[in-house]
Formats: sequence, structure tokens, C-alpha cells
Amino acid sequence: MNEAQVIPKANICSHTGLTIPECHCARCHEAMLARHANGSSGMRVVHSPPAAPAVDAAPYRLLTDVDIGPGAQIASFTNLYGCRIGAESRIGPFVEIQRGASVGARCKIQSHTFICEGVEIRDEVFVGHGVVFVNDKRPRATTGSGTLQTDDDWQLLHTLVEPGASVGSGAVVLGGVRVGAGALVGAGAVVSKDVPAGATVIGVPARAVAVHR
Repeated sequence: MNEAQVIPKANICSHTGLTIPECHCARCHEAMLARHANGSSGMRVVHSPPAAPAVDAAPYRLLTDVDIGPGAQIASFTNLYGCRIGAESRIGPFVEIQRGASVGARCKIQSHTFICEGVEIRDEVFVGHGVVFVNDKRPRATTGSGTLQTDDDWQLLHTLVEPGASVGSGAVVLGGVRVGAGALVGAGAVVSKDVPAGATVIGVPARAVAVHR
């Protein structure tokens, strides 16, 4: 083995065997934060094998204060905190669900989707890949005086997706709207107002092209 192939043990996760920059397990993340905070560069990450997951065998997840219903499946590389997942729902990889959001029973949430605070997804809803929910239509980083905004400086907008609706891949759902039962939001659409039950909407902004009763 030549020098280019040698990886210092200090840069290898003792649990996964991955180099630290490529390893995304929670312990490595915490260790790297601690290393940077302490100004150290040679700390080796050593930890015991993780406890058995509560839902399935998927590794490398951050699940904090999550109410998970029976039979729910949560994939690897997910970040869920302070939210609720209904029974038998399936959450794909690289999904983030924030505190205060909820997903009903028998839903399917595809990879790379972001579900923010204030979003309520009811039963049997399909959410495609890379869907983004928004809870502030006029976001700002700072106030008029130049200080960073706090929770008191903006209004949380609630969003409701009713039972049986489907939201296509790449769609953006702005805050304060209702997607009606059985509605279909086309891929890449931007939903800026309520979608009637049974309607199909497409485009930017989303507009109805059909209503199924």
C-alpha cells in the first residue's frame, strides 16, 4: 500500500469504517462539532455499536422526540424531531420533518422532501421526491434594525394536506394553503392558494386543469 492509500486511524469511524468526512452517523457528527469547538484536530472517534432502532434496521438517522405509529418505516439519513408519524407510513431517505409537523397513517413521503413546522399531512397522502413545504411567505434573515429575527418576528403559516391527496416531485407548497382530499399537485408546481378536493393542478403558480368528483 502506498502513502496515498494510507488513511490515519484518527480519521476513521470505528463503528462504520467510513472516513469521518463521509460518515454521517450521529456520533461522528457530535464528535466533529466537539473537535472544532475544542480546537483539536487529532481526536479519534470511538463508540460502541448503536442500540437497536425502534422502527426498523435503517442506520444513521436523527430521531428526536418523535411520536411514531405502529408499522411505520423510516429510512436512513433522515432528520425528524418533535413531529408525529402515523401508523404504517413510509418516510424515505434524506427527509427532514420539523417540530410541530405531522404525517398521518399510511402515507408515503419520498426522498429529499422537507416538511416544516405548521404542516399537517393527513392519512394516505403521497408526497413525491424533493417536495418543499414553506411556512413563511415573506422570509427575512434580520429585522428592520439589522438584528437576527426570532420567533416573535414572523408569523407561522399553517398548511393542510387532506386525505388521499398526492403532491408530485419537486413541487413547492407555500404556507397557509389547503390541498383538498384526493387532489393531485403536478410535478414542479408551486401551490400558492387552496387546491379544491379532487382537482389536478399544474404550473407556476399552480392552476387547475381538471376536477374529479
